[in-house]
Amino acid sequence: MRYWNGLRFDNIDAVEANASQASILVVDDDPKTLQALQELLQGLAPNIVLANSGEAALRCVLKQDFAVILMDARMPGADGFATARLIREHPRSRYTPIIFVTGAYEDLRSMVRGYEAGAVDYVLKPVVPEFLTSKVSVFIDLYFKNEVLTREIAERKRAEEGLKTSQENLRALAARLQSVREEEWKRMSREIHDELGQALTGLKMDLTWVAHRLPPNQKALAQRTKSMLGLIDDTVQSVRKIATRLRPEVLDELGLAAAIGWQARDFQMRTGIRCKISLPADPPVLDQERSTAAFRIFQELLTNVARHANATRVDVVMQADADRLMLVVEDNGKGIAAEEAVFSPKSLGLMGMRERMLPFGGNVEIKGRPGKGTRVTVSVPFGLK
Repeated sequence: MRYWNGLRFDNIDAVEANASQASILVVDDDPKTLQALQELLQGLAPNIVLANSGEAALRCVLKQDFAVILMDARMPGADGFATARLIREHPRSRYTPIIFVTGAYEDLRSMVRGYEAGAVDYVLKPVVPEFLTSKVSVFIDLYFKNEVLTREIAERKRAEEGLKTSQENLRALAARLQSVREEEWKRMSREIHDELGQALTGLKMDLTWVAHRLPPNQKALAQRTKSMLGLIDDTVQSVRKIATRLRPEVLDELGLAAAIGWQARDFQMRTGIRCKISLPADPPVLDQERSTAAFRIFQELLTNVARHANATRVDVVMQADADRLMLVVEDNGKGIAAEEAVFSPKSLGLMGMRERMLPFGGNVEIKGRPGKGTRVTVSVPFGLK
């Protein structure tokens, strides 16, 4: 850590690099005054730019930035007040400090004019060197601080943009992986249902053929055949359950509303938790990706109710607004705490639900009251991604 001009800087190299760019603009119609001010200010900044008129000063301001401008208030042509106002109108020099240097005592009205034109201070001639250099040093120091701050802000913006890009890439990757997984589940479900189901059906038909041709006195074989047929039936049911859990056919064949109704009835049958379902008479048709995301969120919500809520009732309401589908799931369980719904490391499932909706511009809102249950609202916009 080093110090420059009484200021502490963690990165002195950046400040020294900017020092070569720091400039002071001196505007005065008197050549002797210009020369005297140039010699006086030479030690404060390496680049002292001289202008002998307001017009020349405006041309300089258009070409480069200045840490501070020293300007004579009284000049022929465009005086200091008019020049200062024009400098303030330009975006590049809007905030450049201007100090008026005048050879005559200014009345209050003239000083007000100067401040209205954008001046930050007045200095009377003859100039006291120590007085002027101390004022200019303050603005030079502010210029360097602003340069460092501007660089830090730019670096932080670049870091934030990089982080945002990384997050977007991760979300796109997660969405792609989710899509690939859904397609794989659909393929596995179809193969299990078709190939394994057909094989079991063929096996049952063959075993039934054998059973019908057993001699009447082969009671032991008949009993074993009957047991095998029952085992085949149980296996067929297991295959159907596995295929349905991987990818329920009702979702692809009949749509989201029918799949929600089927899942709720299945949940009630398996858990004993009563489900009250309200579905629209004419449900909207969503594309496959939106339907899949909403259905998987609904499955996750029911799983959470069964595992954590200690609920005895679940109310499910689906309704369509003008531009989106709303799915509300509310239970009468113990209720989720607000901090758990947002900040808890255990709420990765809830985070996954929100991430599922982000690609579509949707959201998942979770509200819980201790002892009063939890209400989850899933909003799915219509339209294409």
